[in-house]
Amino acid sequence: MSAPLPWPAGLGGSPATAVIDRAIERGRLAHSILLHADDAGVLSEIALAIADRLLNTAGPAELGDRWTGALVGAGGSHPDCFVLRPAGKMRLITAEATRELISKLQVSASVSLRKVAIIHEADRMNTAAANIFLKTLEEPPANTTLLLLTTHPYALLSTIRSRCLHFRFPAGTNDEMPVAEGWSQWLADYQAWLAQAVVPAESKRAVADHVFTIYGLIARFGLVLERATTVAWEKEKAALPEDLDEAEQVAIETGLANGLRSRLFADIEIATRDFARGKLLAGESAMRYSLGAAVEELESSTRLLRLNLNESAALENFLLGSLRIWARR
Repeated sequence: MSAPLPWPAGLGGSPATAVIDRAIERGRLAHSILLHADDAGVLSEIALAIADRLLNTAGPAELGDRWTGALVGAGGSHPDCFVLRPAGKMRLITAEATRELISKLQVSASVSLRKVAIIHEADRMNTAAANIFLKTLEEPPANTTLLLLTTHPYALLSTIRSRCLHFRFPAGTNDEMPVAEGWSQWLADYQAWLAQAVVPAESKRAVADHVFTIYGLIARFGLVLERATTVAWEKEKAALPEDLDEAEQVAIETGLANGLRSRLFADIEIATRDFARGKLLAGESAMRYSLGAAVEELESSTRLLRLNLNESAALENFLLGSLRIWARR
């Protein structure tokens, strides 16, 4: 037999993957597993690695010893691996799509001894879909493993979470984010703006300059995000199954953009902390309050993003709030 798909970089031999490997070897892996990480790409790689270990094993003699095709998401499809993704611009998993998946799982495996279902962004199930899926978790089909992937586990119904074995994977294990040219300079200019914001304005013109700089940063942020999304989408498309319909592709591309903008906002938080740390080390203790208030403002804007607020509006809310915070310290 050929070697199984490798775990994502940095996760091979980690406590979580070691537990999963041992459970699969002993035939003791739970039938419902919730995979949680901050990076959806990492989750996809983990799910494919688990599916490969479960499906590509010795089977009945009349079916052959091992399936040699590629897994779903790696350029091909396995007849006993089923994938459910959000669809459309709203990126929802509907009741109809959930029923279709369940009907496929009720059929006996074609090639392997088991079947695997991978539910991407499981938190995107609407209420009807979640309730339908809950019944499947309560009475899972025989010889079937359900892999639920999510970056927001607490957005799932508590009854769904309680019926799954949880594995939390650390952040920063995936390939470096393909940020478009200009992001490093954006962060540097943002920190330069902070340095100006903490200096008392001597004129109305200085205040206007602060505000104009804010809207320049907002416009450039949109361009950086657009470029980064284009690069990430081109890379992602090359690895997607050919039979994905347009609605599923739209959902994946939208999810990529949302994930990228969340990472950009995380970088802004790091840049803010780095700026304040330098001031604190220089003995400016008043920066401690301003840093806490600015991070709280950023977290508030990030929560608004999850409610589908436009990223430009969220960034505007944060930067204007930051100007008030740093200027009155």
